[in-house]
Amino acid sequence: MVNAQKIMPVDNFELDRYLGLWYEIARYTLWFERDMENVTAEYIKEKDYLRVINKGVKGGKEKTAKGKATYDKNSTIGKLRVSFFWPFKSDYLVIKLDDNYQWAIVSDYKKSSLWILSRSYNMEKELYNSLIEWLKLMGFDETKIEKTIHKYKS
Repeated sequence: MVNAQKIMPVDNFELDRYLGLWYEIARYTLWFERDMENVTAEYIKEKDYLRVINKGVKGGKEKTAKGKATYDKNSTIGKLRVSFFWPFKSDYLVIKLDDNYQWAIVSDYKKSSLWILSRSYNMEKELYNSLIEWLKLMGFDETKIEKTIHKYKS
């Protein structure tokens, strides 16, 4: 049975607390992320938009995608509009967020994209499993969720 829970962005969203570096913990793999490891996303506030820098390693080489996100400056809703390929923009909805901004779940209204993000490249198993259970309750397809591999040199 497919759960038809409607996806909505979080309220009481504080953009300034969301800024900075996030590590991708898991995702619905889209074509541009296939076989990508060590994936991060960084959000940097500019005057009228956010600069978005996504990085990862594919085939031993670092890949970077730079984009731009717009937002309603008067809103407390966790919704951005992101563009990596002008003029195309996508909804970026923060649908679940830790009170201390240590992890987040991002998707779109159609549930066609999904990212679990964390301020650290590893996440406690119990927390990860609880987020997966919540996603299943919201109607996301667990079989499409892939954990992101992180390999860092010490």
